[in-house]
Order: sequence, then structure tokens, then C-alpha cells
Amino acid sequence: MNKILPRFALPVVFVLFVSHTAAAPVAEADRVGIDLRRTTLIVSDIENSLRLYRDALGFEVIYDNMIRTPRTAKTDDEAEISRRLVFVRANDDYVGIIGLLEYTQPRKPVREPEPKPFSTGSAVLLFTTKDLATRFAQAASVPGVRVLDEPTVTSYPSYDGTGTIGVRVSTLVDPDGFLIELNEFIE
Repeated sequence: MNKILPRFALPVVFVLFVSHTAAAPVAEADRVGIDLRRTTLIVSDIENSLRLYRDALGFEVIYDNMIRTPRTAKTDDEAEISRRLVFVRANDDYVGIIGLLEYTQPRKPVREPEPKPFSTGSAVLLFTTKDLATRFAQAASVPGVRVLDEPTVTSYPSYDGTGTIGVRVSTLVDPDGFLIELNEFIE
């Protein structure tokens, strides 16, 4: 059953189509002088965030360290600031990395109020998978994750205008309020 996607999600779907149709490295002649290497999320409980991004969604941990200030501090007691930084990756070690950063000393306050999903100033982390049923169920079971939309089949016009592209679209909010769109293309 097809469902019309809410109008607030159309910009996200456009990006989804662009990334699906152009899912190859940019030709050297068309490259620009900058790469988006990483997005870092400030989180309240890094272990719970890892339950979502590593365990449920399948990202691989490629970096996990405590960072203390001053850098000469060996323990949290010696440090003015302590934080744990973890990098997770999907399929590329250079671009598309997600950083998870938890301030352990002093603790950072939780932002208030949490922005409404798809409102100005909010961000959307968009992931595609070939196993949405499993990934969605695992992600939805992580403590603190909120389901906004269960997977729903949606059709969009193709780029060449001769057909449609089918996508299962779902949205969740992670334990720290970051919006996730988790989708699967229907071939």
C-alpha cells in the first residue's frame, strides 16, 4: 500500500534519491575542495548510543578513546574536562563517519527544549539498508529510542520521469533527540 509522504519530509527524500542514483565516488574532474568527514553527536550515554549505532544499525567502531584536558592528565581526577569519543563507520573509513562524544567530567546539560522533528534547525541522519525489517526492529528496541513512523512503502517519480522509485521509509528519534530516517529501496 502506497502512502503519500508528509510534505515536511520531501527535502529528505530528494537527498535520498540523489544519493541512490549517484552512489559512486565523484569523478576527479568534478570534485570540490572539501569533504564532509564526520558528524559528531554529543550524547548523554555513549554505551546506549552504541547499542543503537553499533549493535542495532551495524556500524563498526573504528576509534574509541578518552580525551582529557589538560592532555597530560592520566585520570579523570587529574583532568578539568574528560570526554569519551567514539567513531563509527558504515562503509567508508574517510567520509560518512559518525562521532559519539560523551562529556564525563563535567557532565554536559541536556539541551532544552528538544527541537521538533523536521523543523528548522533540526538535522536528519539518513541511512539506507537492505534489511530494514531487522534493523528497524533492533533500533526501535534500544532504550530511549522513539519511533515516529513505522516502515511504510512510498513511491516517488524517477529522475528520468519514466517510472517510479519504491522506498520503505521509517523515522526514529535516538536517545539524545537526533532524528534518524532509516530506509530501504525496493528494487
